[in-house]
Amino acid sequence: MTAEVGTQVEPRETRGLAEQAAALAAGEVTARELTERALARIAATQPTLNAFRRVRGEAALAEADAADRRLAGGERLPLLGVPVAVKDDVDVAGEPTAFGCPGDFPRKQADSEAVRRLRAAGAVVVGKTNSPELGQWPFTEGPAFGDTRNPWSPEHTPGGSSGGSAAAVAAGLVPAALGSDGAGSIRIPAAWSHLVGIKPQRGRISTMPEPEAFKGITVFGPLARTVRDAALLLDVASGGAEGDLHRPSPVEVLPEAGRDPGRLRIALSLRPPWTATGASLDPVVRAAVTGLAERFAALGHEVEEADPAYGPIGLAFVPRATAGIREWTGRVPDFALLDARTRGAARTGRLLGGSVLRAARAAEAPLRRRVGRIFGRYDVVLAPTTATPPLRIGDLAGLSGWQTDRTMIAHCPYAWPWNALGWPGVNVPAGFTGPGLPLGAQLLGPESSEPLLVRLAAQLEADRRWFEQWPPQTEPRGR
Repeated sequence: MTAEVGTQVEPRETRGLAEQAAALAAGEVTARELTERALARIAATQPTLNAFRRVRGEAALAEADAADRRLAGGERLPLLGVPVAVKDDVDVAGEPTAFGCPGDFPRKQADSEAVRRLRAAGAVVVGKTNSPELGQWPFTEGPAFGDTRNPWSPEHTPGGSSGGSAAAVAAGLVPAALGSDGAGSIRIPAAWSHLVGIKPQRGRISTMPEPEAFKGITVFGPLARTVRDAALLLDVASGGAEGDLHRPSPVEVLPEAGRDPGRLRIALSLRPPWTATGASLDPVVRAAVTGLAERFAALGHEVEEADPAYGPIGLAFVPRATAGIREWTGRVPDFALLDARTRGAARTGRLLGGSVLRAARAAEAPLRRRVGRIFGRYDVVLAPTTATPPLRIGDLAGLSGWQTDRTMIAHCPYAWPWNALGWPGVNVPAGFTGPGLPLGAQLLGPESSEPLLVRLAAQLEADRRWFEQWPPQTEPRGR
């Protein structure tokens, strides 16, 4: 029997990451039970949601059994026995890392540092989630795996590039998942799937075995239904390793989820950075974000409209992004199997290498000073995460590279500058369109400001209680 999105062979698990960990520690449930339920939910929804590229059925159950033995022996760890998922751009020992690409990839011999830290905290990795080719786009579709769909409306994308992770968490398949963010790829799917998504400070989570990812613009981070769960996953995954190029001073964010942020100065920024193609803010998104600004004011914060001085920040981004694509395409089994847009981006990366790439990297420091001036007047920037509600599945299929870029910028012009700067940002749910499609807003801060952003996001969460809302158990809905 084929399971439709929303039908349940196994009831949806409503306990979050921290709640599941507490239940395991108290002996109320076993790791095998939680993992079996997660695997059953994945199997039931895979024909429709299609969140996973790889499902580690037997391996995950073996890890769960080992966790149960450790729990029975009195061992306690932050995530001991809790099932989680990771995006298919991090290495899991025994599994290939395809990053959305077609072809027969070799199985990895070792975990990436981020996965190693999840395992060290006791997590059970149930599978690797879908991503578009090399994480390039704000949709999660491709010939290598098909279409990943939004649990809130299967006719729409959950966003990208961490769309598989977002769909898995939003549908309750797992309580939290690791994603990556190179131009909004955690924050965009979090916005379009009604989740909390944290893009941490560059280097907060190690990218090893790569010294950095995509010339420093890409970072790993959590997606979860609550701020506390996202903070917990961030804390256990955080830390450096020998060989990392970026090593920020350590922070601990989980305790911040229960602390009062105090009275803050918040800049409401609705103007996107300048791009050659232009973008405009959908009125429904504008209303949602200004609604959050009003809630912040009601909570006692000082909110004013103000925009960062982005200047020509795209010059510091595009050469690095395309250089990263070019490097990754050198690892694929067959370059010819890649999407024509991926091949074109790799060629652009070759053209923008050398002195252009060095200039792009050199521009980061003055851009930080320029953009950072806003934090002399404000503590946090509140901005839309996307300019529009979620795209429909297939809206970008068959477009040329240039057409795709134009469409992508029109829908998602707000997130990528923080990748060029390396600073943290948090997506928070901002409400829904009339037909029920999720919208998001991002809280943006300066270097290593995750503790402040988490405090503010948690305060808003306590006011809005977005975690009480789940995707409907009904037929697909449209915009």
